[in-house]
Amino acid sequence: MFPNQFEYQRPDSVQAAAGLLAADPDAKLLAGGHSLIPAMKLRLASPSSLVDLGGIEGLVGIDAAGTIAIGAMTTYAMLRDSRELSRVLPMVTDAADNVGDPAVQARGTLGGALAHSDPAADFTAIFLALNGSVDVTGTNGTRTIGADDLFVDLFTTALQPDEIITSVSFPAPDSGTGMAYEKFRHPASGYAVVGVAAVVTTGSDGNVASARIAITGAPSKATRASESEQLLQGKKLNDESIAAAAAAAANGLDINGDHFASEEYRRHLVGVLTGRALTRAAAGM
Repeated sequence: MFPNQFEYQRPDSVQAAAGLLAADPDAKLLAGGHSLIPAMKLRLASPSSLVDLGGIEGLVGIDAAGTIAIGAMTTYAMLRDSRELSRVLPMVTDAADNVGDPAVQARGTLGGALAHSDPAADFTAIFLALNGSVDVTGTNGTRTIGADDLFVDLFTTALQPDEIITSVSFPAPDSGTGMAYEKFRHPASGYAVVGVAAVVTTGSDGNVASARIAITGAPSKATRASESEQLLQGKKLNDESIAAAAAAAANGLDINGDHFASEEYRRHLVGVLTGRALTRAAAGM
């Protein structure tokens, strides 16, 4: 099937792109396009115009000195191949290597993934677990949105209709931090049936000082496993505490179910993958 007719816009600045979005409520941004273009071909999406961000300078790049800053149009392949990132945020490079396939990795972008808020995306959970933030620009200026405030619901974020993510930032991890992302991959799409990202930091006493665990694929949006995080606080990160956190990971979550994986099966996977992610995080400290 072919998409409906649309105009193609290629602005040369973020401000110009925001103006185009503000002028046309039915316009859509084109970043990587791996979600939007298939939806258009099936006529599940029929934007009046596409606003291509590919002609705007300054939206691509990785700076891992101090706070880690990544341009919104940086591709998964760039994340995957970054030696800087592999040193400070190994979970990011590992996950990028397991997103989709080489074609998706070559074109898909970090900012596009976060703005789309797909319930089965990988980097929504990683962004949430790493306590990231996004800088956004709209016709009313710029602002920063933290990880805990960005994802609102299924395919819904806190972005205003004319706002564009320009960069993604992560705090540099403290010493004694381990991180890991575990994913049960859908065999056809490569999306996460369930994915769990865990970031744990231990203090000088060897006990857990902070823990952030984020789940994708099971709820309608990337969501933190708050009860599991609280159970780890102040404890040794060992088999006993990991098992307790894994058992509680799905508590309070509204779990999706479909013909491929039932609600019960996804709930089981949340626990299993939380245990695996925490175990790998502990080993990486």
